[in-house]
Amino acid sequence: MPELPEVETVRRGLERLIVGRVIASVSSDTPKSFPNSPVDVAQFVVGASVTAVHRRAKVLLIELSSSYTLVVHLKMTGQLVYVEDSKWKIEDGTQGPPIASSHIPIGGGTNRFGGGHPNDSLVGELPDKTTRVQIQFQDESKLFFNDQRKFGWMRLVPTMSVDDIDFMRKLGPEPLAADFTPDVLYDRLQRRKNTSVKAALLDQSVIAGIGNIYADESLWGARIHPATRVRDIHPSSIFLLHSEIVSVLQLSLDKGGSTDKNYVDAEGKRGSYLSFARVFRREGQPCPRCGTTIEKIRVAGRGTHICPHCQKLPS
Repeated sequence: MPELPEVETVRRGLERLIVGRVIASVSSDTPKSFPNSPVDVAQFVVGASVTAVHRRAKVLLIELSSSYTLVVHLKMTGQLVYVEDSKWKIEDGTQGPPIASSHIPIGGGTNRFGGGHPNDSLVGELPDKTTRVQIQFQDESKLFFNDQRKFGWMRLVPTMSVDDIDFMRKLGPEPLAADFTPDVLYDRLQRRKNTSVKAALLDQSVIAGIGNIYADESLWGARIHPATRVRDIHPSSIFLLHSEIVSVLQLSLDKGGSTDKNYVDAEGKRGSYLSFARVFRREGQPCPRCGTTIEKIRVAGRGTHICPHCQKLPS
């Protein structure tokens, strides 16, 4: 499943491409992927324009002018692929997507942008056998939601009710938000003070959006063993952990996300973060800080990468 930087990277790409476009039609192949009534779709989706694309934790929120939102969870194998059948220009001559009537076509060709599971659907002809939802805009561009395993979904929710969805209500703070301070991290971790710090970081009700990669990287940076119980961590180490979480996530955003085999960014490019990772998937290699061989162990039911010298369990 994608982590926060991967989903945020796709959000930024889609925001640039689909905001302002008006939806002409929607089709889907299974209620599991698109659990919405045809009446609601006709009333609140068709004819509405996209006003914003947001993210909460690992979920994308496509806001519509009808005061409804398409809540999208890609899960393990989901994709969002945008296809524009013509090249466009704005009246001032600059290149750009056809968002308003001032945009006119300037010839043939296909502009294509995709994010998600990197199979052939990102570059092949669509719709295909993995296409679950197809949204066509009035300018004839299209947004495809593809999902091989049918675990992902696109749900229509009144915008004012998005925060009341069960899983949204349980989410912790956003780690890249301005109000995510070391004190906030300390307070949130105390909710799981008797568990391992890695289990606490992976708990989306403690902090939103952190998964296995960034938990390992942040704990290595803070010199904290992932199996350490939260109650045994000194407050000064939590202050350092906060700094590492923020810097690791920001670096991954700057690099376009991880190169995990199941994720690419909004232009179909694999991210490059793992080429800069310090410990994740580096087992058998020297620690970049002390030279000790990095080990892979199991913590909180997950494969976990540590430096046994830099990250010692408290005695």
